[in-house]
Amino acid sequence: MVDMITVLAPGVATTVQDLPGRSGLWGVGVPPSGAWDDVSFAAANRAVGNQPGAAGLEAVVRGPRLRFGAPTVVCVAGAAGAAILDGVALPVGTPVPVRPDQVLDLGPVRGPGLRGYVAVAGGLAVPVVLGSRSTFLLGGFGGLDGRALRAGDVLPIGGAVDGAVDGEPTDVRVLLPELTDDWTIRVIAGPHGAPEYLTEDGMAALFDAEWRLDHRCDRTGLRLVGPAPRWSRADGGEAGLHPSNIHDSPYPVGGVMLSGGTPVIVGPDGPSLGGFVVPAVVVRADRWKLGQCRPGDRIRLVPVSPDDAPPAAPGRPTIAVSHRPDPLVALPADSERPALTVRRAGDHHVLVEAGPPRLDLAVRLRVHLLARELAVTATNGLLESVEGVRSLLLEADPARLPLPVLAETVAAAWVGLPPLDAVELPVRRVTMPIAFDDPSVHEAMSRYAERVRPDAPWCPDNVEFIRRVNGLDRRADVFDVLRAATYLVVGLGDVYLGAPVAVPLDPAHRLVTTKYDPPRTWTPANAVGIGGVYLCVYGMAGPGGYQLVGRTVPVWRDPSATAPGEPPWLLRPFDLLEFRPVGPDELRAVRAEIAAGRAGLDTRPATLGLAELIAAAGPDTSGFTARREAAYAAERDRWAMAAAVTR
Repeated sequence: MVDMITVLAPGVATTVQDLPGRSGLWGVGVPPSGAWDDVSFAAANRAVGNQPGAAGLEAVVRGPRLRFGAPTVVCVAGAAGAAILDGVALPVGTPVPVRPDQVLDLGPVRGPGLRGYVAVAGGLAVPVVLGSRSTFLLGGFGGLDGRALRAGDVLPIGGAVDGAVDGEPTDVRVLLPELTDDWTIRVIAGPHGAPEYLTEDGMAALFDAEWRLDHRCDRTGLRLVGPAPRWSRADGGEAGLHPSNIHDSPYPVGGVMLSGGTPVIVGPDGPSLGGFVVPAVVVRADRWKLGQCRPGDRIRLVPVSPDDAPPAAPGRPTIAVSHRPDPLVALPADSERPALTVRRAGDHHVLVEAGPPRLDLAVRLRVHLLARELAVTATNGLLESVEGVRSLLLEADPARLPLPVLAETVAAAWVGLPPLDAVELPVRRVTMPIAFDDPSVHEAMSRYAERVRPDAPWCPDNVEFIRRVNGLDRRADVFDVLRAATYLVVGLGDVYLGAPVAVPLDPAHRLVTTKYDPPRTWTPANAVGIGGVYLCVYGMAGPGGYQLVGRTVPVWRDPSATAPGEPPWLLRPFDLLEFRPVGPDELRAVRAEIAAGRAGLDTRPATLGLAELIAAAGPDTSGFTARREAAYAAERDRWAMAAAVTR
C-alpha cells in the first residue's frame, strides 16, 4: 500500500517540484521548471535522507496544511520560519519524525524570503512527465495534474524503489542560505551590451542602480523597477520599433532581458526565445536568490568576471567587472560564410551569433546546420541547444565541457559546414485554419486597453495599428497579406510549448510592427500575432506582446495524451506555413478535434533549398517596402513627438 499525504489546505500556489527539472527541451519552449531556491530545496532533501532532486513541495507567501497517513520524516526549508507540527514549532533545516495523523502547517511566509519548501523521506511519487515530476503551471503538466494543490488532494510518498532515498536523516541548518530583503546578485555582463544596443553609461547605470522588485512577478520572471535603459539606437529596425527589440534570440534562465523599458529576469518557468536585448545573466550560484526575492525588496546586480562566477572562496572578495567579457571566438566574414561570434551568456551558456543583425534566411539555414552538427560532435557535456533567427544558445556542464572549449568546437563546426547550395532540407507544407478577428483576440485587446495601457498606440485595435505602420490602405489589406503569404518557421518556443516564430518567404509579404510595451497579461491559446517582421502562434494562454490578428489551432498536445515516442509539439523548424481563413465556429470545432488527438495538422512533404530562401523579390516588393518604411518612420516620429510633449 502506498503511503499518502492529504492536503487539508493548499496554501498559495503550492506545487510539486524536483531538481534539476526538465532538460533537453528548452529548444522547443519547454522550460526546466524545478525548485527555484534549489539550495534550500536540496538541503531539505538531504536532511530527510533523500537524493537532492527528489520531488517535494514549493509554496509561495502561505504554505499548505498537510495530514500524514503513515510514519515518515519531514524537513522544512527556505522561508518557512512559521511552520508547526501539531502546534509545535518546526525549525527549518531539521529532520523531524512524523507519526500517522499528525498535521504539518507550513504557515505564512512573512519574510525575509518568499518561498517555503517541504521535503518528505522518499519524495513525492507523482508521475514523471517529459523527464521530470516538476509542475509547469502555465503548460498544465507535471506535478499533480499540472496544477497547484487543492484541498482534498492526496500526494503519494515514494521510497527506495523510486530512487529518492539516498542516506540517513541529518541536520542541515548550517547549509541553508541566509535570507534578506536587500539582495546582491552576481551577474556576468553580456551577451548583448554597449555600444551596439546600450550606451556605455547605460551599461554602467544598469549595475549602479538599486532596483526594487515589482509586484508583478512569478516563476516566469522577475520585473525590476528603476531607471530607464539608456539606448544607443533609435529602434530595432525590422525587429521592432523599440530599441530593445532584436531578431528573436534564445534566453538562458537568469538572463536579464530588457522588455521595452523594463528589466525582467527570466525564471525557471520563463520563455526560451524572444525578441529582447539581454545585457546580463545571473550566475548559476546566485539563481536561488531570485526565488526568495519579495516584491519591494532591494536588488543590486553586481557584474563579476567569469573567473569569479562560482561561489567565492572564504576570504576571497568578488571583483566587480562592469564591461562585457571579450568574445570567446570572433571569426570574420569571408567569401564562404558570414562573421561569427561566440560570447558567454552567464557561466553555463554561450550565445552564438552569425552575420549582421538583420534578417537573412541563408544565415538562418547556417545556424540550423550548425546546431545539427553540434548535436553530433559535442555530446559530452552539451545540455541544451536553442536556435534563434541568427543565433544559437548552448548550455554546457562546465566540468565536462568548459565554455572556451565549447566555443572552439563551435568555430570548428562552423568552418566545416557544407556549401549552402548543396543543402536540401526535407520539410513540410502545413496549412492551418485561421479565424481573423476571432472574438478571443479582441477580448485580449480590450483587457489590455482597460487594465494596462489605454493610451498605447496599438489600442484599441491591433490590426488597424498594423495597417497604419505598414502604409496599407485598408484594414482588410492586413488579412489579404497574411492569406497570401508562405511563412518559414525559423524557431520554436517563442512563447512556450512548440510555438512557432515564422517569417514570410516573400519580402513583399513582410508586415513589420512592434511589440506591446508593457506586455499583455493575458493572451488566448493559439492566438496569432505579429512582432517586428515575425509571426507567432501562441502555444498556450499567458502573457504576450505580439500584435494580434486572429486565432488558429493548437500547436501542442497534452504530453499524457501523445503516443509513446511521439512529441507533444506539432510543428518543426523550417516547416512552411500557410493560413486558410475560417469562421470562429468552424475553428472551434477543428481545435477540439486536434486537442483531443482525433485530428492532426494538414501537412504535405516538401523540400527546401537555398534557392527558395533567397528567391528574387517579386515586382511588388520595392513599392511595398518603400511604403512600409515611410509609414514606419512616420510612426516612430509620432512616438518621439508624444514623448517630447510628456517630458
